[in-house]
Amino acid sequence: MSHSTVPRSRTEADTTGKTPEASGGATGSRQNKPKAKVSWRLRFRRDRVLLLMTLPAVLLILVFNYLPILGNIVAFEDYDPYVSDNGIVSMLHSPWVGLENFQLIFADSAFWNAVQNTLVLFFLQLILFFPIPILLALLINSVVRPRVRALSQAILYLPHFFSWVLVIAVFQQLLGGAGLFSQLLRQHGFDGLDVMTDPNTFKFLITAQSVWKDAGWGIIVFLAALSSVSPDLYEAAAMDGAGRWRRMWHVTLPALRPVIALLLVLRVGDALTVGFEQILLQRDAVGPGAAEVLDTFVWWNGVRNQDFGYAAAAGLVKGVISLGLVLAANKVAHLMGEQGVYKK
Repeated sequence: MSHSTVPRSRTEADTTGKTPEASGGATGSRQNKPKAKVSWRLRFRRDRVLLLMTLPAVLLILVFNYLPILGNIVAFEDYDPYVSDNGIVSMLHSPWVGLENFQLIFADSAFWNAVQNTLVLFFLQLILFFPIPILLALLINSVVRPRVRALSQAILYLPHFFSWVLVIAVFQQLLGGAGLFSQLLRQHGFDGLDVMTDPNTFKFLITAQSVWKDAGWGIIVFLAALSSVSPDLYEAAAMDGAGRWRRMWHVTLPALRPVIALLLVLRVGDALTVGFEQILLQRDAVGPGAAEVLDTFVWWNGVRNQDFGYAAAAGLVKGVISLGLVLAANKVAHLMGEQGVYKK
């Protein structure tokens, strides 16, 4: 009996000692096993419905965004649209000038004046306009009554649906030489003011018009981000003794940070586009020295003066700079720990 007991106990001890290692190794091998790659045919069959749904949008982007890129060849030509009724034939038969248009642009003081005005307007709108939708979203989010909140949203983003002609007409009636404020000043013995034709305040006027028209519309994205914040976070912060400002700083703003980073990257990429229609309507009132930006510069030279190659070269320079700004801003967002426009 004793002789038969020893092997059985040894076997049990060996089995007991080896079982965790064997099971652990099997579990580890299952966890470390790479996933099998799915072929593109299987992925296509699996996602064919989604691909069909996105096909119209992809076609629109190709037709209206990517195919026109081929027209950038005009920047390297002395383009003459009257060579043929077909625009493609005109591009093929126009004289090739190489980099001559770019040399003329970089030597043109009017181009650099347009660049300066564009950058000044961008920085003004980035500092004075970009934070306002965030502040409005925080303010509306703190309103308790749903009806008051809905009414506030409707009032704030209603001007977004107004055309720039109507917006400028409203500002003309308020701040023009015969506007409401000028009449009030004259009635009280002061000189009237005409902000609409003052080149020194034109950039602030443009920023104020943009704020009044589009700030309310911008709060929609931030309110959508705030709606995804769990109320438990606010309750936990309140139980820890955090007041309203502490909850806003430690709960609300961190929830908005990814959206703020994304919109900031997009805004930096759109830095050289500061409102073509808005500025073109008011360009003659203050003169091109104060109101000329890159978009109006391209339009004036390409459409009005019919120097299409010169204008296309200016537009191409603008596009390349904008692309560089997007990549740089997205890199900064990655360094800050945010996703930005695309992941690493």
